[in-house]
Amino acid sequence: MNFFLKIFFTFTPFLLFSQSKKEIGSIFIESLFINRNIDKSYDLFDSSITNELPINELRATEQQIKEQLGSFKRVIEINKENNIYYYYSEFEKSKLDIQISFNEDNKIIGLFFIPHKIFENTNADNNSLNIKSNDIELKGTFLEPLQNNQKKLVIFFHGSGPQDRDETIGENKPLKDIAEYLFSSGIASYRFDKRTLTNPETFDNNSTVEEEVINDAVNVINYFNENYKDYEIILIGHSLGGYLLPKIFKKNNNISKLIFLAANARPVQEVIVDQFIYINKINPSSVSNESVESIKKQVNYLNSKKFNSNSDNSALPFNLSAKYWEYLINYNPLTLLKSINIPMLFLQGGKTIR
Repeated sequence: MNFFLKIFFTFTPFLLFSQSKKEIGSIFIESLFINRNIDKSYDLFDSSITNELPINELRATEQQIKEQLGSFKRVIEINKENNIYYYYSEFEKSKLDIQISFNEDNKIIGLFFIPHKIFENTNADNNSLNIKSNDIELKGTFLEPLQNNQKKLVIFFHGSGPQDRDETIGENKPLKDIAEYLFSSGIASYRFDKRTLTNPETFDNNSTVEEEVINDAVNVINYFNENYKDYEIILIGHSLGGYLLPKIFKKNNNISKLIFLAANARPVQEVIVDQFIYINKINPSSVSNESVESIKKQVNYLNSKKFNSNSDNSALPFNLSAKYWEYLINYNPLTLLKSINIPMLFLQGGKTIR
């Protein structure tokens, strides 16, 4: 299960109406990461939200970002999509987008730290395909071979976090690479931007992986079942996407094969702790001892009898809600797998020891 630091909260700030959304976002970033004027950044949030979001939480976020990514260096470029602005930013150790959402009154209603999203002229992209899924349109890329078409269609499902259709991590685009290789072999594919990337406002404290992944997955499969009936449909799930494939299959079993890429069988929270310990061991500047102890404390609480449906987000891994974690705690993919009678392929990465 791979992940980027996620901040799943929405809020509304006070802003100066004389300034544009773009300028307000730049002021927010400058105040938070360059001047470290937490009060000024905090003042940009709507007062009705600051009552629920203590300033110490914003201060902790700035410290955690610096701890994991190093010092902020610069904004490389700014992109816009409706009322969402993407500030492609360079830190000492990595580059990512600081995604800031605004309402019509020029008030911030969302803040995310996500993999860089590449903006292209979608009107010129003959492979673009948007699929309706409940309250939104999923934006994706459909590659269909014109020659040597094997009449096989692969649908990709991402790992955890607000991932784009290529599952971009730094300069790497693994899902895009796989899709293009399949295309060259006469196999069609569809990959799409995750709703937590394009429509973060649809994910809140009442959301679980049903809303984050499963519902959209089923709607995409339904679309191709209805419109490409002569195609054999194959699902590829990476990490969290693979972990949830058994559940997705149970909701739509008109599938020929399942492929699991680095999908965990153990509970998610156990994998998280192991990841933190491993990264700390090989690169302590990326994940500190304090971060390891903090995630251990949160997971211990999650696994204890103290955890309940009213537990505060701040006590839980990645600040995700109790409802979100309750769903995962009660989910057992191995039980579902035993009743699935189609071909399945499980692939795990290895490490060469020299």
